[in-house]
Parts: sequence; structure tokens; C-alpha cells
Amino acid sequence: MKTAFSAPGDYIYFKSQVPLHKIPIGTKQWRYYDFGPKVVPPLICLPGTAGTADVYYKQIMSLSMKGYRVISVDIPRVWNHHEWIQAFEKFLDAIDVHHIHLYGTSLGGFLAQLFAQHRPRRVRSLILSNSFLDTRSFSASMPWAPVVSWTPSFLLKRYVLTGIRDGPHEPFIADSVDFVVSQVETLSKDDLASRLTLTVDAASVGPLLLSDSFITIMDTNDYCAIPQQLKHDLRERYPEARRAFLKTGGDFPFLSRPDEVNLHLQLHMRRVGVEARTDLVPGISKGGSGGSPSEGNDGREDPDDPPKDDGEPSEGPSTDSQLLPTPESSESRSLGDQPLSNASVCHVVNEDMTVLFLPHLQDILFLHLFPLYLGSLYITLNNSWKVRRSIK
Repeated sequence: MKTAFSAPGDYIYFKSQVPLHKIPIGTKQWRYYDFGPKVVPPLICLPGTAGTADVYYKQIMSLSMKGYRVISVDIPRVWNHHEWIQAFEKFLDAIDVHHIHLYGTSLGGFLAQLFAQHRPRRVRSLILSNSFLDTRSFSASMPWAPVVSWTPSFLLKRYVLTGIRDGPHEPFIADSVDFVVSQVETLSKDDLASRLTLTVDAASVGPLLLSDSFITIMDTNDYCAIPQQLKHDLRERYPEARRAFLKTGGDFPFLSRPDEVNLHLQLHMRRVGVEARTDLVPGISKGGSGGSPSEGNDGREDPDDPPKDDGEPSEGPSTDSQLLPTPESSESRSLGDQPLSNASVCHVVNEDMTVLFLPHLQDILFLHLFPLYLGSLYITLNNSWKVRRSIK
């Protein structure tokens, strides 16, 4: 892992073009990106434990230019799965979105299935990547789960980051590791604690009303933090789902293999009947005339402003045009898939709490007890010297 992280050029460009929205809904703070023609049913991306809304920036850039609407969200601070379902539904109501297509990786895929199970009328299709059906194995590997909310932030981050696969990485994956580490650093203690709690909170996905034909399972064939048995169980649950296997990509192919992932996402959206509106993308002409920003956004100048009637506040500068082709194209420069690997890996690391705390206990003992030891040694030697002088 590099000691200094430099944000990729295409990510810097993305941040300059796509505004970040932050809205409070009840007691929950939602952070998300929303880009693309608002008339298109959105593809909503849910990250894993260490992921943020930013990790899907390559999907937002690519698919929005093809005429799709992509919404990428942070998982808010929720502490059980029932709370997640209610909070996510309130979020959809706030941004005035009723029917959605969900793309979830690792923990995000699990949460997507739970929402589809309990709110079947809202979910039209699912794309699941390196995901699972229940949390039992993660709970067994994290016996200290009851005290996770009291665990210091640096230990939670360490637990998440120890999930990164050791060994040499290809350049794109090495870059992605740095990217994810930088994202983990932005997460607070409560953010990490709530996500780890969701990973180990007892729950399993029940039968879905959604037909298997509206589900795509996108897994990688190389290393992955999610055990193969869990991925196999998920494929067994949806035998008629479309399979999209990637030869390589690790835990986070959306960053390390964006070209392949974006192609599969596009094929899935077409297969489930979502038509891209390239005529509403500025700079892309259809039938001899290119669409204008106002056409793609219901007459609003800012393509990322919420719909007129949803009353949704947002933060971040507005843009007067849709995303233009990036100087450092997301199709030509990928960001290694490993970033989220930290996220999903954190659920699966089979470390005992003792192993987790030991390195820091050693530091604490050395920093705090060693001066005491030197002081006592000095007193002992000084007294011994005085005794010897008195005897003489």
C-alpha cells in the first residue's frame, strides 16, 4: 500500500462535474450522487461496509453518458435491518423515486435483497455482486460484535483494512486499494460501527416475489472476501438468474474492471425493459439533434437538482450541463477493484479480538509502562547505592 494517496484524475473530474447531495431525513443523514436523465427509472448503487457513494463514480460517469440515471448512496447509520428498510423507503420517498433497480455489492447486495423482500412493489430488478443470503458466518467470525459500538475508531478502521488481500497486486487493483483506504478514512466511528453491526445482525433473505429473470448475479472468479460457499448458496437461491462471471476483479470489480461491469449493467437494464434516453444527454445527437439539459431534467438548469415536487435540499455546487467526456476516460483507466475489498473483506476476516487489540496493547504498554519501569529502576538503584554508602 502506498504511503501517500493521490486521487485519480477521472475521480477529480467527476467531483468537479457531479454535485454531492446531503439531506437529513428524520434522524438519518443521507449522502448521495444522482446523475442522468430524471425521466429514466434509476439504477441505485449500494456499497459494502467500507464503501461510500464515491466508489461507484465510474458507473455514474459511464452510464449517465449512455442515457441512464444512476444514484449512488452511502449506507446511513442504521443499527438493524428493519431500521434499514424503513430508512431507505423514506429516502426514496424524499427524492420522489418509486420504482427502482438495485445494484449491490457485498453488504450492499444483502441489503438490496432485504429491501426487495419487504418492499416488493418498489424493486423492479436486482444486480448482486459478490453477495450473500445471511449473516451467520460473519457473526461467528466476529465474537466481539456486542461491543462494536464502544470500540475506538482506529480499531474499527484497522479491522476493516486488515481485510485487504496481502501480496502483490496488478496496478489497477493496487490503485483501488489506495482509493478505498482513503474512503475508509472519511468514515466516522459510528458509520463503521453501524455497518459492521448490519453485517453480523442475525438476518437472512427470505423468498422474493421478484422473478429470477429480473436478477443478475455478477461474481468474480478470482479471490474474493465472500466465501465461495456463500456465493454458491446465493446462486442456488436464484437458479434462473442471469449469470455474469468476471475472470478477474476481486471484491470490487466496479473499480478494477469498470468496462466489463458497466457493460453487464447496461445489458441488465435493457433486459428488464429500461430504455436509455440518449436524446436527453447533451452532446449526443439522436435523429440529427442533440438533447439539451433542460429536456433531460424537466426544465431545470441543474441536471442534479431534485425533481420540482420533492422538496429535497442538497449540498454542493450546481452544474449547468451533464457530465462531459472525461479527459482521463473511465473506460480507459480503471481503478483496481480492491477498494471495496476492504469493505467486504472486513466482514469475513476471521480474526479474534485478541489479535486485533494485541498490537495496540503492546504500544500502550510500551508508551505508558516503560517510563514507570525506568522510574522504579532508578529509585531502586539509587536506594541501593545509598545503602551501600551507609554500610561502608
